Amino acid sequence: MTTPQNPIKETAPSVPPAPLTEAARAEIAALARRQKAASGILIRAVNYLGGQVEDGLRMLPPAARKEIDTVARHALRQSFDAAALSRSGVGRSIGSDRAHRILGTVSGAIGGFGGLPTAIAEIPVATTLIFRAVHHVAIRNGEAEGHDETRAQCLAVFGAGGPGTEDDGVNTAFIGARLGITGAAVNGLIARVAPRFAAILSQKLASQTVPILGAAAGAGTNYAFMDYYVEMAHVHFGLRRIAREFGDTQVTDHFHNVLAQADLSQT
Repeated sequence: MTTPQNPIKETAPSVPPAPLTEAARAEIAALARRQKAASGILIRAVNYLGGQVEDGLRMLPPAARKEIDTVARHALRQSFDAAALSRSGVGRSIGSDRAHRILGTVSGAIGGFGGLPTAIAEIPVATTLIFRAVHHVAIRNGEAEGHDETRAQCLAVFGAGGPGTEDDGVNTAFIGARLGITGAAVNGLIARVAPRFAAILSQKLASQTVPILGAAAGAGTNYAFMDYYVEMAHVHFGLRRIAREFGDTQVTDHFHNVLAQADLSQT
């Protein structure tokens, strides 16, 4: 049995990278536009729905709010351990972005049916489904399927700012970084991304506080968040794929330049 190649080394070639080609620049620009488009009409609708009931979420006792953070951390750790295993056997046949969106939608509907208690209980399931979808995108972009470093990069995608927030998007500092695969390193990465993910979960839960009606909200929010993280995964791992040929510095620099130009064109 061969050991999977370390995908992180591939983003930092030992020889100086070639200058970006026009094709690479065009692909990077397309990824920047993809990130911009991720917070679309559906996301804004979910944000509006969540905003109508978020005052009720603020009324929760501190212990309940702390539970969301704890559940988020545990769910990310569980997903890291379980998502790769779910790609074997029958799970291998469930690989498309569309299939993951459908599964996430069904999971959200079930979780929201009983209001906040069942919505919280459904978080680990939803997180694992999202993680699995992100992992699938990673493999499609050439990451080593059996390597723990790949799953660590999947965790990094959860550090993307929440849909509809001012800091939405991938953290390009992770594109060429060695994240580490020791237990301590993984726990440290989870500690970095969990607060952002917990904040997003709070928004999701705010729309699921009403039993039965929460089922529809749960289905909608799960679809939206699955869609968002899948899009962020395509951006993250697409940039990593290009960086394996051209180096992460000029790839991320061009990515940020395109994003900046897009921001200026909207002002």
